[in-house]
Amino acid sequence: MFQNDNVVFSFHGPMGVRVDIGQSIAMLLVLLVVLSGGAMIDSLIFATVLLGSIFLHELGHAWGCKVQGIPVRRILLHGGGGLCFPGRSATPYQQELIVAMGPIVNLAIWAIASLIQWWMWSNMGAGTPSALMMEVSYVLWTVIWLNMALVIFNMIPVQPLDGGKLFHLLMLRLVRPSLAQKITGGVGLVLSIAWIPAAIYAYMAFGWILFFIPSIPAHYRMVRGQLA
Repeated sequence: MFQNDNVVFSFHGPMGVRVDIGQSIAMLLVLLVVLSGGAMIDSLIFATVLLGSIFLHELGHAWGCKVQGIPVRRILLHGGGGLCFPGRSATPYQQELIVAMGPIVNLAIWAIASLIQWWMWSNMGAGTPSALMMEVSYVLWTVIWLNMALVIFNMIPVQPLDGGKLFHLLMLRLVRPSLAQKITGGVGLVLSIAWIPAAIYAYMAFGWILFFIPSIPAHYRMVRGQLA
């Protein structure tokens, strides 16, 4: 649904890739403000870290394309995340690197931010941390847990998340393509059905709102051997 998001701003990012900003980003920002409970600064920090992490995630996909000689048409950042559009089709082996680079980038961000956080506190000594240090530490902690959350979330084997794509690519290495699609669809179908009560539990227990819901019909079509 976000592929046709109206573009409100574009710029040329790293590697010469065009980056489009969809209007649904504004919806996401408004929602974060509404849910902030008045903590505007914290919401702004969260939104900045989230959008920055998603942008770098999509740049990882773009790098996976570029390094294999596959052009990138554009990156789209929207209210539900981001999309990277290769300029041509890639082989399954090429797709493995392209898909994997997104979560790998988030893992790298998590590791770097964790090291910086550890270095800051280990070199502080016995003194009381300053207000600036506490603020920087809060930003780093947001970067750390949010990027790890993006990795875990993205690796769930449902379509169209990276985990679902990587699981399908793994199945293609092990079984014939038709069976790989059915296995991928079957696993995704079970998780898609379980997603609904899990989302309700996440909201009731932790106050988390999961805006992404995997498509049950799409996974069912894959089980039937049809295109998702």
